[in-house]
Amino acid sequence: MTAERTGPERSSRDLEQQILELTTLYEISKVLTESLDLEVTSTKVLRLLSQLLGMQRGTFMMRDPGSSRLSIVAAHGMTREEITRGKYKVGEGIVGRVVSTGSPIVVPSIGSEPLFLDRTGARSRLPDRGIISFLCVPVKVGGEVVGVLSVDRLFEDRIPFDQDLRFLTIVAGSIAQAVRINEMVRDEKQRLLDENLRLKSELKGRYRFENIIGVSDRMQTVFGQVDRVSKSSATVMLRGESGTGKEMIAGLIHYNSPRSQGPFVKLNCAALPDTLLDSELFGHAKGAFTGAVGEKRGRFEMAHGGTLFLDEVGDLPVSFQVKLLRVLQERQFERVGGTETISVDVRLVTATNRNLEEAVRAGTFREDLYYRLNVIPIFLPPLRERPEDIPPLIEHFLARFNRENDKNVRISRDVYETLLRYSWPGNIRELQHAIEHAVVMAAGSEARETDLPLSVLNGFPGVAVVPAGNASDRAPGPSPGNGSPLSTIERSEKNFIVDALEKCGWVQSKAARALGITPRQIGYKIRKYGIAGPR
Repeated sequence: MTAERTGPERSSRDLEQQILELTTLYEISKVLTESLDLEVTSTKVLRLLSQLLGMQRGTFMMRDPGSSRLSIVAAHGMTREEITRGKYKVGEGIVGRVVSTGSPIVVPSIGSEPLFLDRTGARSRLPDRGIISFLCVPVKVGGEVVGVLSVDRLFEDRIPFDQDLRFLTIVAGSIAQAVRINEMVRDEKQRLLDENLRLKSELKGRYRFENIIGVSDRMQTVFGQVDRVSKSSATVMLRGESGTGKEMIAGLIHYNSPRSQGPFVKLNCAALPDTLLDSELFGHAKGAFTGAVGEKRGRFEMAHGGTLFLDEVGDLPVSFQVKLLRVLQERQFERVGGTETISVDVRLVTATNRNLEEAVRAGTFREDLYYRLNVIPIFLPPLRERPEDIPPLIEHFLARFNRENDKNVRISRDVYETLLRYSWPGNIRELQHAIEHAVVMAAGSEARETDLPLSVLNGFPGVAVVPAGNASDRAPGPSPGNGSPLSTIERSEKNFIVDALEKCGWVQSKAARALGITPRQIGYKIRKYGIAGPR
């Protein structure tokens, strides 16, 4: 990049130049990995070329998407107004010709080159345009020219332009990699946005009123209440037994509200130990506790602009209820171990199967929190109180599990009558599991009574279903809850549970699936009957 020299002096200068170029390439590689913002990174690259190699003015231009025009993405040595004027068509001027041909061009003296347009006007301020050389190389991604890199430098006789072009071509290749990565990230971001919109659309479709099954008068009343509260921002508490569809109704409220484009975030308060509730709801700062290797957003932050659904809110420990009350009153909180106060805009929907009024009287649930949450209560009736909803639910689940298991199983008349007579203590969730069990276990095209879960069959003393091990011979034993003897049905139920646990290696979740009930239900039964594990 200096006038030609001879002998040892030239060798020394060449070595210095090579070291300088390698140093520059190293610094450029660091810059290009700092950010995905092409304007920021390419501006820094042009500045490095000026600082380390004496290349004065420089630009990085790219083709505008869907057009044949070129615009400046980044520049060094130009004003904002000059950058705005720098627009060229493909084939127009030196820059446009480099794009159309895909080959680099060197203009030793811009003052004597008619093709040099200087559309930016950046060189018009110079006293003598003849002292400036212009070098322009293409930026290619996958063989396609997506832009150009150009620099100005002081004109010198016998300058080795081939060396300059070689170096700038390497730099252009590095920028091309950054462009390619930027495009990949942009495409992936767009794909995720499209996927997010698709999933939101599917969820909104799933939570349409016509997709929630409930033909009974009781459920039509619930739908009317949901329709009215959805249009408001009021806090709603869903009351009802486990398995009555409280989470589905919470989704119905959110996706039919003005917040439907925001997030719908769920948390089961009973599924987490007390020590994790703070972190899950409010998040934590890096280093807040052992294992907190990074900052984490809590559910309240995640639900900003949308709805937060707290299931089993009646199981919150009293010590935590005070913290929740403060957030509901102030809509502000701090992450665990953090000092920054975070404000959120969240609509709260809660659910519980507990009698909170009794809990308030017993002192296990704060009265002030109760009134804060119970602004609009909606009571979901148990399935046994709306038997007219059972047939359409059976047909819905039957179609769903046939589709999922690639089957075409029908329900026999006897099975249908059994399902209609059963009291469904686990409500819709238990009915869903029972139909799935029947479809999966059916050997032919028709499900029989023996294909139903034992818990459903056990609800009918006349049905003789005795599992292996002669469960009926087991000793009855007293009921641990009140010390009174077990009834025949209770004794039989206990024997079925013990038998299932033994077959499943005393893994409660596996035994629950075998019986067609939930892990929570089998846990309740184990406590109720005082069932102890293997000795």
